Amino acid sequence: MTEAVRERVRTLADGELPAYVYDLGALRAHARHVRDELPAGVELYYAAKANPEPQILSALRDAVTGYEVASGGELAHVRRAVPDAPVAFGGPGKTPAEIAAALEVGVSRFHVESEHELRLLASAVGPGRRADILLRVNLPVELHGVALAMGGRPSPFGLDPAGVDRCLALLAEPDFARLRLRGIHAHLASGLDAAAQLAVAERIVEWAVRLRVPVEEVDTGGGMAVDYADPGARFDWAAFGSGLGRLLRRHPGLRLRIEPGRALTAYCGWYATDVLDVKRSHGEEFAVLRGGTHHLRTPATKGHDQPFTVLPVDDWPYPWPRPAVSGQRATVTGQLCTPKDVLARGVPQAAGLRPGDRVVFALAGAYAWNISHHDFLMHPHPGFHYLDQDVNSSSGIVITQCVARRGRR
Repeated sequence: MTEAVRERVRTLADGELPAYVYDLGALRAHARHVRDELPAGVELYYAAKANPEPQILSALRDAVTGYEVASGGELAHVRRAVPDAPVAFGGPGKTPAEIAAALEVGVSRFHVESEHELRLLASAVGPGRRADILLRVNLPVELHGVALAMGGRPSPFGLDPAGVDRCLALLAEPDFARLRLRGIHAHLASGLDAAAQLAVAERIVEWAVRLRVPVEEVDTGGGMAVDYADPGARFDWAAFGSGLGRLLRRHPGLRLRIEPGRALTAYCGWYATDVLDVKRSHGEEFAVLRGGTHHLRTPATKGHDQPFTVLPVDDWPYPWPRPAVSGQRATVTGQLCTPKDVLARGVPQAAGLRPGDRVVFALAGAYAWNISHHDFLMHPHPGFHYLDQDVNSSSGIVITQCVARRGRR
């Protein structure tokens, strides 16, 4: 936890919890580090689905080449937040209305998922217009131990190699002349370390350059691992960047693109709340928090324990004894009427927790609030706090806090 976040959480009133707190300065520094480790021939697009908050999108603008969106809603949202940025439009099941809207605003690339989608796009491009496309391919690549596989097996994502061949044949026909093939896109898996990510990228590139038509771009997607069991471990961007550099030297003139989401923003966000109750049930102890997986669904979705830090609060305003976790482990849950509302199960970090103590969950900057079932049981929405740093020559570093609160039901 950065000191700015720690201080902000300590000063929040009880009624301001739960809250998401983002350190935009830390986000910018991390994104610059990633950009600096990539060779010049690699474009860095941010997958907006990971966290589409406008402040997050704006903070990334100087470090990224552009943004990848996967729906018409994301496209309109990103265009409002960073109107000058290049946007690539991916995702399966694009509707005719979404394709028309994307053509109207001039997306930089369409990631074409199927032969039918290629035909839809060709029919939608009007006279005097062109659309640049990448064909998304699902390569038969062996993927072992990945957190989430989108390819390498039967999947609704992308084209089999034979489907790519059929699309290449269509693109040679006059009716498809307004579509300009730029290259290949493939996002096969998520949760890969640097060595595995590089091996997949190499496989995609070597397949793409052997196509019967020349390609100038290859987009190998995202999926860089974030280790929730070890928050201090980071994806090895230096090794990955060096490997991409070697790959580019083998194929002069080729442009590579990557689309990380979680690996860019996960580390800049925290979910802060407090303990409401501590109880013992059939020999196990539970700490019940304000909020829960309807705000932070990631641990329930991925089946992991969300890492957290405890900020003890010594004040106890009631005349009766204060409950506390007495054992070495406890399960941390939320307020929902379901046994699946678990943020961390049987973890030693919960030892000693008491009602009123504050709990701050790390790695909450991606796939957190935006994938959660916000209105189940109609609990209040969390607050959102964006911390930034501005250097003042006379007073040093000034922390500027911008707070945007969601409306309560």
